[in-house]
Amino acid sequence: MNYFVTGASGFIGRRLVEKLLQRPDSVVYYLMLERDLSMVEALHHRWGRNADRSIPVIGDLTQPQLGVSDRDLARLKGHIDHLFHLAAIYDLKASAKIQEQVNIQGTRNVVAFAEAIEAGCFHLTSSIAAAGLYEGVFREDMFEEAEVLDNPYYRTKHESERIVRRECSRPWRVYRPGAVVGDSRTGEMDKIDGPYYFFKLIQKLRSLLPPWMPMIGIEGGRLNLVPVNFVADAMDHIAHQPGLDGQCFHLVDPQPHRVGDILNLFARAAHAPEMTLRFNALMFAFVPEIIKAGLSQLKPVRRIKDQILKDLGIPSDVLGLINYPTRFDCRETLKALQGTDIAVPPLETYAWKLWDYWERHLDPDLFVDHTLSGAVRDKVVLITGASSGIGKAAALKIAEAGAKTLIVARTEEKLLETQREIQERGGTAYVYTADVADLASCDALIQQVLDDHGGVDILVNNAGRSIRRAIENSLERFHDYERTMQLNYFGALRLIMGFIPCMMAKKRGHIINISSIGVLSNAPRFSAYVASKAALDAFARCAAAEFSDSGIEFTTINMPLVRTPMIAPTKIYQHVPALSPDEAGDLIIQAIIYRPERIATRTGVFAQVLHAVAPKVYAVIMNTAFRLFPESSAAKGSQSELQEPSLEQISFAQFTRGIYW
Repeated sequence: MNYFVTGASGFIGRRLVEKLLQRPDSVVYYLMLERDLSMVEALHHRWGRNADRSIPVIGDLTQPQLGVSDRDLARLKGHIDHLFHLAAIYDLKASAKIQEQVNIQGTRNVVAFAEAIEAGCFHLTSSIAAAGLYEGVFREDMFEEAEVLDNPYYRTKHESERIVRRECSRPWRVYRPGAVVGDSRTGEMDKIDGPYYFFKLIQKLRSLLPPWMPMIGIEGGRLNLVPVNFVADAMDHIAHQPGLDGQCFHLVDPQPHRVGDILNLFARAAHAPEMTLRFNALMFAFVPEIIKAGLSQLKPVRRIKDQILKDLGIPSDVLGLINYPTRFDCRETLKALQGTDIAVPPLETYAWKLWDYWERHLDPDLFVDHTLSGAVRDKVVLITGASSGIGKAAALKIAEAGAKTLIVARTEEKLLETQREIQERGGTAYVYTADVADLASCDALIQQVLDDHGGVDILVNNAGRSIRRAIENSLERFHDYERTMQLNYFGALRLIMGFIPCMMAKKRGHIINISSIGVLSNAPRFSAYVASKAALDAFARCAAAEFSDSGIEFTTINMPLVRTPMIAPTKIYQHVPALSPDEAGDLIIQAIIYRPERIATRTGVFAQVLHAVAPKVYAVIMNTAFRLFPESSAAKGSQSELQEPSLEQISFAQFTRGIYW
C-alpha cells in the first residue's frame, strides 16, 4: 500500500510514518522542503530498518500542487492509496498571516494535489480547535456549530477543515486531536505548548516553597490532553478501517481533567506545592465584560500582567483556556478503536514522564547562557574596594571571564598587585585610585572613566566601612555615623548617579550594591553601619521601580559575615562562622549572571520575616545576643587581651550563622 504524507518530520507526522512503515509492503512518500533535506538522514535513522521504503518528495506546501515536479506528479498519479495531511501551524503564538498561509492556503493546495494525483482517501489532521469556544458538548458530526472563532488558530483550523469538506472530491476522513502532549512512554515532546506553559510557574514555586505548603489555585474548565503516541496509533488504525469515509473522529480523552487537577498532577510530579484550595474563576462572571475589559486596558494592570507572563513564558492567549467551555463527544472514535488496546492512558500515570522530559530537555533555562563569560565578556565592569577582600576576589573572577575590569581603591600599590594577578590569569584590568568617601574624588573618577571607556555596563558598589560599637558608647562619636554614611551611602550614590546617564542612553546596565545581612537582622552594635546600608537598600528599591522599563537593573546583596580585614579588629570573629572572600565573590558572580533584585541568605530572610511577624519577641532575642557578645577592645579604645569565647557564644553564633554580633 502506498502513502503520501505532509508534515512527516513533525511531532505527530514522524510517529505516524513509523507506524505506516510497519505495515507489510508499505511505501511512504513524504513532502520535504529542499532546504530541509538534511533532516532526511535523522528521520530514516528514527524509522529504522523500514526507512528504505520511505521516499522524500521535494515540494512546498504554500505552492500550487505543492510545487512538486511534473516528474514526481507522473510517478505518483494513480499510485497513492492514502494521503495524510498533517503539515500545519500548531502554535497559539504564531501570527495570523502565517497561520492563514499554511493552515488555509496550504490545505487548499494539498487538496488540489490529491485531485491531480488521483489519491485514494484524504486524511486531514485537524484539531479540537476547529470547534472554537463552543459552549457545551461538541459532537463528531458537528462542524458549522463552531462558535467564537476570533483566535487565528481556531479560525484557520476551522477553515482548513471546511476546505476538505467542500472542495475535496476524494473520499476523506477528519481527525481532531485534543491538546497533544508528549509521548506517554518516554515523555518526549518537541516544544513548549499547552500545559507546558505552566511548568515554569510550577518550577518557581518548587524553588520557593516546600512541597507540603498548601496553595490557593483555580478550578478552571476541562482541558483535553492526549499523548502523541495515542494520536498516531489511533490515526493509523482508523485510517485502515473500511466504511468510515466522510466521518470525523475526536482523538480525545473521554474523561478530561479540570485545569486545577492537571496543574496539581504536574506539581506532584515536580515535588512542588499543590493547590489544596481552588476557586472557580466563573464566580467572577457577574462582573460585566465592559468593566473587566476596561480594567485590563489600564496601563499599570497591563504592564504588570505582561511582565509576569513574560517572566513565566506564558502567552496571554493561554489564559483564555483556563475556563475552556467545550467538552468533546468521541463515541465514533471509541467504536472504531473497539477491540484494540489503543486508548488514552490516565494522565496521572505519565505526568511525571512529561515533567521529567521537560526539565531535562525543554526548560528555557537550559538554553540561556548562565556562564560568567557570557554575562561579562567585553563589558566594562567597575568594582570599588577591589584591592582586597570581596572586591579583589570578584575582580579576579570577572576579569578572567573576559570583562574589561576597572578596579578602584585608595591604595595604588595594592591595586597594582591585583592588576598583576589578573594579568597573570589572562584578564584585563584598569587601575583607578579614588576615595569613594570623598565626593570630589568620586566626580573625578566618573569623568575619567567616561573619558576612557564611555561609561560602565556593570557597577559594583563594594567599598564600605563597618563600625562595631554600641550606641551607648557612641554618644560622643557622632562622626562614626557621618563616616559610614559618607562612604556606604553618599559615595555609592554619587557613582550611581554619575554612571546611570550612560546606562540610560544605552538602555541597559546593572548596578550591584553590596549591602549587609545586618539590614535584615537589625544587628545590635552596628547601628551606624546598618543605617548607612539600609539607606542604600532603600534607594535601590526606589530606583528599581523607576528604571524597570529602561533596561537598567539593580541588585542588592545582603552579604553575611565575611572574613576580611574589615572585621579583623573584632577578635571574637576569629571563632565564629564566616564566608571566605572567594565565597562572597561568588555571590557577586551570581548577581551578575541572574540579575535578581536581591540576594540574601536564608538566615537573613528568616530574621526579616520574624521581625515583621513578632517584633517584640525579635527584640528580646536580639537583646539577648547583644548582652551575650561583649564590646570589642577596639570599640572600647583599649588593647585588652583576647579572651576565648564561651561555649554559649559559639553555639549561638553557629545557630545564627552569618549574622554580625
